[in-house]
Amino acid sequence: MQTIVSPRHMLIGGGTVARTAETLAALGLSRPFVVTDPWMVSSGTINRCLDPLTRAGLAFRVFSDTVPDPTDTVVEAGVAAFQAGEHDCIIGFGGGSPMDTAKAIAILAATGGHISAQKVPHAADRAAVPLICIPTTAGTGSEATRFTVITDSARDEKMLIAGLGALPLAAIVDYELTLTVPPRTTADTGIDSFTHALEAYVSKRANPVADMYAERAMRLIGPNLRAVYHQPDNRAAREAMMLGATLAGLAFSNSSVALVHGMSRPIGAHFHVPHGLSNAMLLPAVTRYSLSSALPRYAEAARCMGCAGRGDADQVAGAKLLDELSALNAELKVPKPATYGIDADRWNGLLPTMAAQALASGSPNNNPAVPDADAIMALYRECYG
Repeated sequence: MQTIVSPRHMLIGGGTVARTAETLAALGLSRPFVVTDPWMVSSGTINRCLDPLTRAGLAFRVFSDTVPDPTDTVVEAGVAAFQAGEHDCIIGFGGGSPMDTAKAIAILAATGGHISAQKVPHAADRAAVPLICIPTTAGTGSEATRFTVITDSARDEKMLIAGLGALPLAAIVDYELTLTVPPRTTADTGIDSFTHALEAYVSKRANPVADMYAERAMRLIGPNLRAVYHQPDNRAAREAMMLGATLAGLAFSNSSVALVHGMSRPIGAHFHVPHGLSNAMLLPAVTRYSLSSALPRYAEAARCMGCAGRGDADQVAGAKLLDELSALNAELKVPKPATYGIDADRWNGLLPTMAAQALASGSPNNNPAVPDADAIMALYRECYG
């Protein structure tokens, strides 16, 4: 038996953010609490969301104090701001950090206590109000998932929080919001979305419905990631990447992520590397480690993304996948942790802690090859550069 979850209402296409107020009305909502980040406000991008609300005469409040790698303290501040008004929904507008913050605010406003009480294996199924997500990057897929990741600032731990409380009621997926995203962010979020699809596809928890989403996501992302990096105004490629990211979100929300994500979260927590970039740093080495344990799946992934042909045997397709992931990192200028500026002594000193945190997240258990702490530390050393 499989249980499949997704947002109740999804509006997908160029210009759809202009229909934000209509979407709220269709769901019987009218008093949104809008969670975004400081750049969305200073750049005026937030007005793409707020102007339709204003024209419809809706009362709203904006909370823009979110940070990259959202923290428990920011979530608590958001809950206090939310509870100061009479809001009937929360809108998360921005990249993964504002959307994840919005999800955590909705959950913590319902449960109280500290957000760490909601981390896996706990099922975070309660939310104070419905959530609407509007992504501005083609990356996290958070608009379609039942997950959020919040940093415990006292412990430098990125906590995976999973449950229906984190699942948006609605998603508005407008690729036009990504047209001004800079190349570095485009690359990092694009590799993030590909990693979501690949890990969902090779996961021990894969299922036919998630496979369908993952395969289509890889077919969209594979041929278009280089194009959006080199040609930021390529609308067709931007549209393909945005749809691919959402489909990848649906894939891993109904399957799971695996070892790349398990190892990526501690890098973000301790060294403040953006999530998509830390995934990219790890993806070639982790795929090489896992390849033989799910060769037919990795081979099919290579065919989906277009780096292997239908006539290629699995061994050949798997080798082409490894070559493509390394070539993609090189072309998109993904740095190693060493060249990113992470100190070698601090990296090596934190290896046992990072390995323990990766294992505690549960994600490595979904990997085709399930590692122990020693194997994870060896992979961290290999990736360092």
